[in-house]
Amino acid sequence: MLRTLCLIIITLGITACDREQPAPAVPVPQAAPATPAKITPVSGQIDRDRLLGVAAEPDNWLTTGRDFGKTHYSPLEQINRSTVKRLAFAWEYKTNTKRGLEATPIVVDGRLYTTGPFGVVYALDAATGAEIWTFDPQVDGQALRKACCDAVNRGVAVWQGRVYVAALDGRLFALDADTGTVIWTADTFIDKERGYAITGAPEIAGKVVVIGNGGGELDARGYISAYDLATGNFAWRFFIVPGDPKLGFEHPEMELAASTWDPNSRWDMGLGGTAWDALVYDPELNLLYVGTGNAALYNQADRSPTGGDNLFLSSILAINPDTGRMAWYYQEVPGESWDYTATQPIILADLELDGTIRKVLMHAPKNGFFYVLDRVTGKFLSAKNYVPQNWLKSFDPDTGAPVMNKEAIDYSQRPALIFPFVGGAHVWHPMAYSHHSGLVYIPAAHVGNILFDPTPGHERRIGLRNEGVSITLVDKGLTDTMLPPELQTRVNLAELTAGQPDLAQRSFIVAWDPVAQESVWEVETAGMFDRAGLLATAGGLVITGSGTGYLRAYNDQTGELLHEIEVRSSIVAAPATYTVNGEQYIVLMAGLGGGIYTYAPDPKSASYQYGNDGRIIAFKLDGGTMPQREPLPPDPPYPEPPPLTASAATVAQGEQLFRESCGTCHVNAPRGYPPDLRRLTPEKHALFADIVLKGLLRPLAMPQWDDVYSEDQVAAIHAYLIAIAWETYRAQQQE
Repeated sequence: MLRTLCLIIITLGITACDREQPAPAVPVPQAAPATPAKITPVSGQIDRDRLLGVAAEPDNWLTTGRDFGKTHYSPLEQINRSTVKRLAFAWEYKTNTKRGLEATPIVVDGRLYTTGPFGVVYALDAATGAEIWTFDPQVDGQALRKACCDAVNRGVAVWQGRVYVAALDGRLFALDADTGTVIWTADTFIDKERGYAITGAPEIAGKVVVIGNGGGELDARGYISAYDLATGNFAWRFFIVPGDPKLGFEHPEMELAASTWDPNSRWDMGLGGTAWDALVYDPELNLLYVGTGNAALYNQADRSPTGGDNLFLSSILAINPDTGRMAWYYQEVPGESWDYTATQPIILADLELDGTIRKVLMHAPKNGFFYVLDRVTGKFLSAKNYVPQNWLKSFDPDTGAPVMNKEAIDYSQRPALIFPFVGGAHVWHPMAYSHHSGLVYIPAAHVGNILFDPTPGHERRIGLRNEGVSITLVDKGLTDTMLPPELQTRVNLAELTAGQPDLAQRSFIVAWDPVAQESVWEVETAGMFDRAGLLATAGGLVITGSGTGYLRAYNDQTGELLHEIEVRSSIVAAPATYTVNGEQYIVLMAGLGGGIYTYAPDPKSASYQYGNDGRIIAFKLDGGTMPQREPLPPDPPYPEPPPLTASAATVAQGEQLFRESCGTCHVNAPRGYPPDLRRLTPEKHALFADIVLKGLLRPLAMPQWDDVYSEDQVAAIHAYLIAIAWETYRAQQQE
């Protein structure tokens, strides 16, 4: 059977060398608890004392944000404003992947640990980039059906000689830091039917390791789970939104949450709230902070018809990791209906406010506001928008509760123009807080969208996308005739946009004063696709990558560009910095993907021009010449498609089916990933039904759909693809 599969794959023009995905998943058995006699780790020896004393270890980068507060700040200053022009290439490691790379590496005692797509782990020599070991969780391609935004992964946790990583399919692993050997594994998913996936990094919190999950665009019910660090034994689980109250409550907080939902809410939909990022632990206070996600369904009128705050959507939770019980919460967006997740990176720091040093939590979520909360009590201290917005009127001066602009942003009966858009003013890309400048640096975007719920009620699509709304991004030049069909008879753009923020899309880095709550400087980037995580250093620098393929260093006080290096790879991840043998390095992962740029590179991006082959790249002073990647050759002509024999009605049906599921990944754009289906070969056309229904290419991460679609429906999808292939082919012939 394997030989037959290989022959078919070769027939389709794909060889083993082309495959970034591993072979079909082999289940990893539940490992017995490790004993000291069998495992004697010498690497990755991070513990509580080292983490609390990180200021005395400037050479290391001990968490994905360096310190427990995830500030993404380093006290190193060998690379500084005066020396940064000498910064040059040190080494690179090729990941042999083409998907997004979003992790910030952890570097401890000269060894670097980071992740690639699906939860693959790389352990490298931090001075040379030489591979020490890799770990592949062998994720079945079927898991991609439940991934909102690519098979990305945002990193590992390293603790007492172990590396902890979560795979896309929900398995949490503890690996030996020396060898990559699996010590234990735990399946964190409680319902295999629902649309769960994991893209975030685990968090060490006292005696447990904690992981959340994604799926708010599907039908997930969000929760976080905790496991014993040593054995992997389940410790506790905290649900973020309630289940049907008739079935009881898993823990007391769910009874409180249920009181803020309609008793007849769409419990079958899961309701969302997934914690797919933003886990931060304070070892001094012994509190775990969790940012929670968006709603499923999006529209509250369908989800919780009588309204309510709908706890704990779009909230910050403080949880005692010893017990799994909540200490406090703050909800950023009551009744969340706009994909305003609170899952964006959280920073813990001490700020002087009104003459008093306060332990604070700083947050710049999708909704466009910069929040400062007292992290001991959860008290609201301040908030100010860092991009234009129209969803909120003010904050209650006593409680900090938001006063919503409800009438303007209610899209249940008519289309509404809303700022920021569902992609967020700030998404997952790490911001950085500099102890040198006192500023927070945010990779931000100003974009609006028109939301509308075109259908009353929604039937749950099990394990598939269930947003239930129409989303139309706006920009300068948008006209009434360019609107999708469901808006054409309902929207007059001149009326809808009158008095609203500027429609022109822009992305930029904003240097934000968290005390004064104001912008100090801004630097424009190349466009909405051009956002990457940030690093701040005591050398007076802010360092980041770009989607256009550059490493850039800015003056942290003024935003002046001091130095740039062309790497010819799109970068979205945040850099880290460390020293080995007295030499400072800056390292980052390069590969476009995840979120708003999943699968379709912008023509201005380096990924479009040079390809999206993943790399880990390091730089140092007086390094060598950056290896130059050659531009991709021009795309070949579109092939002549097979005859279109289906009726117009069948093609229309196929378009609808394609958009509701297939179009999440297959954007059919030039140089997109997965490939443009308008370029299907005759062999692939002949095997189309087997690929879709029988999982012929499942080992290559093309999911199987026989549990969702019938043969006739797949034939309709195929007819639609043939139709658009003919449109493209004829247009090409007329050029």
